[in-house]
Amino acid sequence: MIQVKVFGVAIDPVTKGFVVILKDQDEKKWLPIWIGPYEAKMISLALEKNKPSRPFSPDLIKNIIEAAGLIAEKIVISDIKDNTYYATICLKKEEKELLIDARPSDAIAVALRLEVPIFIAEEVMKKASVTHSSKERDVAVQLAQLQNELQIEVEKENYEKAAQLRDEIRRLEKMKNVPPLKPN
Repeated sequence: MIQVKVFGVAIDPVTKGFVVILKDQDEKKWLPIWIGPYEAKMISLALEKNKPSRPFSPDLIKNIIEAAGLIAEKIVISDIKDNTYYATICLKKEEKELLIDARPSDAIAVALRLEVPIFIAEEVMKKASVTHSSKERDVAVQLAQLQNELQIEVEKENYEKAAQLRDEIRRLEKMKNVPPLKPN
């Protein structure tokens, strides 16, 4: 298994869909997983350490795990079949191990709240990861991330920060040969 960290949530500039980007510890390989807008928001809120006034679904799951006296050990993105990823939330109660099937986006949102490590099965990383070496790919990822941040700042009505992000996006868009992120 390969431990990864959540690099961020981005908007794919081509499909306008949301992508969570997971990077290995060396930041040489990364795994983009396309997710829905709600899931993107749940992951983004956890990354920003925003505490909602009322619990969202991942907060509720975290609260249930803790109230039941379970220990969350890790999540594992364990398989990919027909462009669908599969994940497992690994819990423990005393000596008993519990493996809970989950969508990767939900598992990631819960893992961030519980502050547990995220792993990807080596076979999944081989099949679906992107080698993180090209400057153009770096720019594409940065551009997608900035577009996501812009959307968040506009929602917060923080227009000064949004204008700064817009200007940075325009600067990056002028760079040539920026390939789009492509779903698997």
